[in-house]
Amino acid sequence: MSARSHRGWVLALTSIASLMVALDTLIVTVALSTIRDDLGATLEELEWTVNAYNVSLAVLLLTGSALGDRYGRRRMFVVGLVAFTVASAACALAPGVGWLIVARIAQGAGAALLMPLSLALLSAAFPPERRGQALGIFMGVTGLSVVGGPLLGGAITEGLSWEWIFWLNVPLGLVVLPFALTRIEESHGADSSLDLAGLVLATGSALGLVWGLVRGNEAGWASAEVVTTLVLGAVLLVAFVGWERRKAHAMLPMRLFRSRAFSAANGAGFLLVASLFGTLFLIAQFLQVAQGHSPLQAGLRLMPWTGCLMIVAPIAGALVDRFGERPFLAGGLALQAAGFGWLALVVAPDLAYAEMVPPLVVAGIGIAMAMPATQNSAVGAVPADMIGKAAGANTMLRQLGGVFGIAVLVAVFAARGGYESPAAFTDGFAAALTGACLLAVAGAAAGLLLPARRTTTAPAAGERTAEVVRS
Repeated sequence: MSARSHRGWVLALTSIASLMVALDTLIVTVALSTIRDDLGATLEELEWTVNAYNVSLAVLLLTGSALGDRYGRRRMFVVGLVAFTVASAACALAPGVGWLIVARIAQGAGAALLMPLSLALLSAAFPPERRGQALGIFMGVTGLSVVGGPLLGGAITEGLSWEWIFWLNVPLGLVVLPFALTRIEESHGADSSLDLAGLVLATGSALGLVWGLVRGNEAGWASAEVVTTLVLGAVLLVAFVGWERRKAHAMLPMRLFRSRAFSAANGAGFLLVASLFGTLFLIAQFLQVAQGHSPLQAGLRLMPWTGCLMIVAPIAGALVDRFGERPFLAGGLALQAAGFGWLALVVAPDLAYAEMVPPLVVAGIGIAMAMPATQNSAVGAVPADMIGKAAGANTMLRQLGGVFGIAVLVAVFAARGGYESPAAFTDGFAAALTGACLLAVAGAAAGLLLPARRTTTAPAAGERTAEVVRS
């Protein structure tokens, strides 16, 4: 198989896998009101329906990346695909909200293999000078989940039932599986050792921090449960950093964070997704609870916002290769902040849809600009043999950002509003939008810390393409 053909297959298959993973983050959003009514779920249980998946995915991402480096990225990609497909069927068969949450945890475990290994396989397949364009296409396909997730979720929920949003993954998984086995070349990371102590410390730290964030709204931020889990997570994080600094073959080499490009990109990516996921959790419910739209109508009304990722991301990815990441990362997050801040100022139960579209489009364009820039900067700031570890860290921090954003913005919503009336929901939603704006502003500030792009000379024929390391 030629190098060009191999790159094409890797781009196609990893993009579909990323689409599946992202779809199950987003397709649930417009079904939340139906799930709340059908299963009698509370606000906390709705939050767990989303975050059980995100928590499992976040705490196991570094494990997934390390397993790929050790046992083969293609092999573990296939294992993740099978696990994700089976868990999706379990979600569809859930008789109650408890079963659904457990099945979502299993889904997240499969996704924890798919996401970092998709990014690692894709980044390794393309040379640095073409990687931004490939990542732009990758994000554009993933953007189909942002466009199609709410819309498809609304259509399925209204036309069939919410269970069918999970059955959708089964045929997709069955189609991708044979091609993943035959069209992706096997690859390993340079470090084939498995850092078991690092895995335990990283997983325990992430779980403790995430549990405290999610439970803070219900149990109380000063409760013994929340304080204990947050402190334990922080202690384990310090222990993980100390262990990784001393270990010769670390799962996540701390020296990567000495690169300003790597650190700034990951900080900005964390805040970008925090602002996005927290808003997405609430906006579909606003359209249904406060404005009385059906799930399908809510999904349709989100398309001007979500459609921007599919359209703008491939263009932005190609421009990133030419002009560098900083203007797209900082500028994109600034637009995201402007869009959410604008919507917070005008939102009302009787807000005309025409008044919602401009701020949603502004925010959507900003998100689409920033996403390929943050990923390209993170994986482009490390040597080729560190791409798998960098991809795992980048994806983990973005997922933790999503959990953090949902937890924080739901806490803001609950403090200022509720489900009692359209006015009450709108009051909470406006406050949450203000919080989302502030998170995006902080992300834009982090994006400004990216170093200026260095111009490199293309390698001579036959030479190995050098990675650009920015510090």
